[in-house]
Amino acid sequence: MARSVFSGFAVTFAASLCWAQSLDTPDSRTVLGGGNEYLSAGANAIRAGSYEDGIRLTEIGLGRAPSRGDRAAGLSNLCAAHAAKGDLDLAITYCGESLALNEHNWRAYSNRSYAYLMKGRFTEAVSDLEAAAAINPNARQILQIRGMINERSLQPSVTMEEHQ
Repeated sequence: MARSVFSGFAVTFAASLCWAQSLDTPDSRTVLGGGNEYLSAGANAIRAGSYEDGIRLTEIGLGRAPSRGDRAAGLSNLCAAHAAKGDLDLAITYCGESLALNEHNWRAYSNRSYAYLMKGRFTEAVSDLEAAAAINPNARQILQIRGMINERSLQPSVTMEEHQ
């Protein structure tokens, strides 16, 4: 039962990782209604939890010759949507492609960290989270994922006492 509650939280949390991004700016600000309406609509759908529609719209947007920054943002958004759906290997692949285009995209590191966390790959999750924090240390998502990593990686222990 606890696992299903955590999984539900994970899907809800993953939705908060998704934004339409314009990576042409150093801080990767949210840009809605930018030059590629499909990427913007895809990001809005993903953020609303409509992952299938968001993925479909983002893929159309990526097929319309976006700028390098918009392509990196779209790939990061695909990563977040697939992570939210539980398609973790595909999510990790998309984040890797995004980072190959823009190694300063803290959201791609954060999204990939989340996917690694869900796979139980704590070393990779921590490494990506530290990369994200080095770029944007004040991001709320970084603090949330750090808390999730700490919670999942803590080993419970029980101390037994003998009573006579």
